[in-house]
Amino acid sequence: MLVVGLTGGIGSGKTAVSERFARHGVPVIDTDLIARELVEPGQPALAEIANHFGPDCLDGEGRLHRARLRERVFADPTGRRQLEAILHPRIRALVRERVAALAVPYCLVVIPLLAETGMTDLIDRVLVVDAPEAEQIRRVMARDRIDADQARRILAAQASRDRRLALADEILENSGNLDQLDRQVAALHQHYSTLAAARTA
Repeated sequence: MLVVGLTGGIGSGKTAVSERFARHGVPVIDTDLIARELVEPGQPALAEIANHFGPDCLDGEGRLHRARLRERVFADPTGRRQLEAILHPRIRALVRERVAALAVPYCLVVIPLLAETGMTDLIDRVLVVDAPEAEQIRRVMARDRIDADQARRILAAQASRDRRLALADEILENSGNLDQLDRQVAALHQHYSTLAAARTA
């Protein structure tokens, strides 16, 4: 099976793209959703986070207080690496497990921080969703209800656009309208279906 890794900076439109692949019947494994599963109450990763970063990283119901943890690790590279050390091996294991359970020509694995995490060993090809920085900032401000400075800080903490594009086998330019996006995804779906068929021929 062909495994396509989907990545892109914040606000580039990864969700819109992955939803369109799903409409073509392509299974989508999203590492952000896996990360959320891993920090549900009762999960070992959540207990490890609370032990490491302190019980105030949990809210009154024992759930992860995302904003508080984000504040703590965002300003501290050591803290961010420690959080990654707790989550990334578990994310990798679950991605491998879920890919292995599929029997389809190809699947999509959404890895927003592919350039930062080095999870390229999990995939065969890299599809980068790209958008102009001004458009990314506008989308993030609207989605997260934050100001431009905060949006720029989040962008600056991610891998550079050049570093992401250097990984790409395919690039989807997502600065147009939804009709254009539909057409691009349909063309890529055809491309990946052809590549997947060639692997099994």
